[in-house]
Formats: sequence, C-alpha cells, structure tokens
Amino acid sequence: MMLGAASPLVAYAAFQGGGKRASPHETVSVDLDGKKITISYGRPYLKGRRLGDDFAPYGKVWRLGADEATKITVTAPTTIGNTLELAPGSYSLFTILSPEKWTMIVNKTADQWGAFSYKESDDLGRFDLKVKPLSTPVEQFTMTLNKQSSNVAELTLAWDKASVSTSLKVG
Repeated sequence: MMLGAASPLVAYAAFQGGGKRASPHETVSVDLDGKKITISYGRPYLKGRRLGDDFAPYGKVWRLGADEATKITVTAPTTIGNTLELAPGSYSLFTILSPEKWTMIVNKTADQWGAFSYKESDDLGRFDLKVKPLSTPVEQFTMTLNKQSSNVAELTLAWDKASVSTSLKVG
C-alpha cells in the first residue's frame, strides 16, 4: 500500500521524525485560585478553505486544531461547560461543527494523533456551544482562556466566521 502526502501516517511519521509542522502550535493557560488549566493545540490557517466544507466538515468529529488532538490539562477538579466534571489530569478535546452550534467533546485519551483513532466510547461527555457569527473572519484557529473571576475562566474558540465560548470553573 502506498501512502500519499495527505495520509495521517505520513504526517505522523514526519512529526515523530522532527519534520516541520504545517501549522504552528500554541499553549494557553490560566491560573485560578492557584490551580492551573492548560490547553495545547495546533493552529491551522484557513488558506482559502471554509469550515464545513472538506476542511473540518460539518457533522464529523474534528480534532479541534491540527496534528495531535487538542489536549487540556487541569490540576484540580474542574467543571467545563457548566455540566461536565473533570478530575485532575489530561484529556483530549474534539468538536462536531455545524453552522448553529459546535458540540464540544471531552475524551479520556489525552495523547492521540488527530481524530484518526478517536473512540466515542472513550468520551467523558459532550455539550453544545452556540455559534456567535463574526463580522471579520479569523484566518488562524485561535483559542483563548480569559480569567472571569478567582475560580472561573472563559474558553473561546474562533475561526473563519464563527466563535464559541464555554466556562471552566475550578473548585
């Protein structure tokens, strides 16, 4: 079997061998009452593509970034999305996009490549985030963590003409 340039196995092999990534990676974090929340993710560019088309297609599980699955690490019990309780540890984040909402998925397998070996049976939970249309498109996928109070932060995801937000509460 010949693997093409778009193959996840070729991309993973290049990454493991120190190959240059097509998308830069970033880590965002916030300190809440001495407890830390950290998110590491790849930041792909649109490059003329649109969400919902062949790139991050609507109705399919997406890794919420580029390369490895997006990883969230919490150092204390944390509630995400006002409903899902996370024990201290690391998890992966995925989403299912639609024009009206993004379904956020928290998966217990923290270290995985993209969504290629994603298993729904490993999900800790899901919750929906209403899409807020943006007047100015965001070219590069961006995640921010903004402290709202001593124990609450807001996680915002923005890309193309869409933005979604959810809260994270420690304690």
